[in-house]
Amino acid sequence: MHGTGPGGRITRADVEHAPPPRAPRVRATPYARRLALDLGVDLTTVRGTGEGGAVRAADVRTARRAGDGSGAGDAGAEAARPAHRPRDGERRPRPAAAVGPPEERADAMRRAIADLMSRSKREIPHYYLSTTIDLTAAGDWLRRTNRGRPPAERLVPAALLLKAAAVAAREVPDLNGHWRDDGFVPGTEVNLGIAVSLRQGGLLAPVVHHADTLSPDDLMARLKDLVQRARRGRLRGSETTGATLTVTNLGDQGVEAVFGVIHPPQVALVGFGAVVERPWAAGGMLGVRPVVTATLAADHRATDGAVGARYLTAVERLLRKPEEL
Repeated sequence: MHGTGPGGRITRADVEHAPPPRAPRVRATPYARRLALDLGVDLTTVRGTGEGGAVRAADVRTARRAGDGSGAGDAGAEAARPAHRPRDGERRPRPAAAVGPPEERADAMRRAIADLMSRSKREIPHYYLSTTIDLTAAGDWLRRTNRGRPPAERLVPAALLLKAAAVAAREVPDLNGHWRDDGFVPGTEVNLGIAVSLRQGGLLAPVVHHADTLSPDDLMARLKDLVQRARRGRLRGSETTGATLTVTNLGDQGVEAVFGVIHPPQVALVGFGAVVERPWAAGGMLGVRPVVTATLAADHRATDGAVGARYLTAVERLLRKPEEL
């Protein structure tokens, strides 16, 4: 403060007209600042453990627990915050997982998944169906189609599985859409959300729009592009919204069947396991054939088991005639 009195003394007028003291600047990650605001934690009182003493989200949570004497402060504040549920086509806010250091992004994504899946199991009455499909015809068709192609252009079974899932959704539209305002709203197009596991942990579900209209080659190219960019964090907003049905495929992990959790407000989720060889009776003869287990998790408010069975039957029929896909 600059004094205006005799000899540079500070007068009462100097004090009254002095600017307010500046708050000390605290080094903190963007996510830690937002979390501190949400939890009501003063960053100036938090001891940072990050690089150069920067405050991280974990430091904010530790300070909150120390302040209220419990370990549930941050969870309570998160749960009290109303969830924003955007409509189809509405631009969603940037997720917390998109900012901050890798460990904080992974932590934020895990909590977001936990919140969404908990709400799904709490609010949606799931029913589950499964069937085992003979892929002999599909495998023969793939070998003929891939003959002479360079490795980078060869189709894999996942392309046919996704295509069959999309076309079956068009044939059984009661599973393709959303549950909103206590009623089912059918989708005007088939937009497949594809569950993708990220290397740093967590999941994303990029969307293949109009999947039922794409050829297996186009669907394969689209899938490879989306998976690569999802794992690099390079998806556009339009590529993460608008899904009317989600497909998860854990075949590459050796899992034979997956029973998933519906992604609200969708009303169904399709799962595919690994293609495995099994003893199989056909035409009165027993042999070994490649088969895949297809599963369906569906919302009992929107459909009953008969509709789900019709969907899986359609998937099986389509995979038995891959040339028609």
